Amino acid sequence: MKKSMIAIGIVLVILVGGVIFLQNVNLNRVGADEYFTQINGEGTKTEDKMSDGGIHIRYEYELPAYDKDGNQKTLTFSADKQLRENAYLLLFVKNGKDVTSYQEVKDEELPKKVAEVLE
Repeated sequence: MKKSMIAIGIVLVILVGGVIFLQNVNLNRVGADEYFTQINGEGTKTEDKMSDGGIHIRYEYELPAYDKDGNQKTLTFSADKQLRENAYLLLFVKNGKDVTSYQEVKDEELPKKVAEVLE
């Protein structure tokens, strides 16, 4: 009886830990290459009609991006809102070209070679 209670307790701890882990980890970033870019321009506004009749607005950006070594690649990605002009972004890229996620970073977080190119 005691062994089965311990086993059930261990399973519950593993399940709760797994749920907490999945809530705090963005799987779109796991295993992705990192590129840095700076927002220049307003992006191209696109409107998609949803099945319920609503309108979904997105902004598409095509910008040069740089890996930590300063190698350039032009990447295309979209956002649900217009991004702040001159903001620095960290792009998460899978399959060499698919931007799966992004986050804004401060200029002091840029790798040295990237900062030299973007500033």
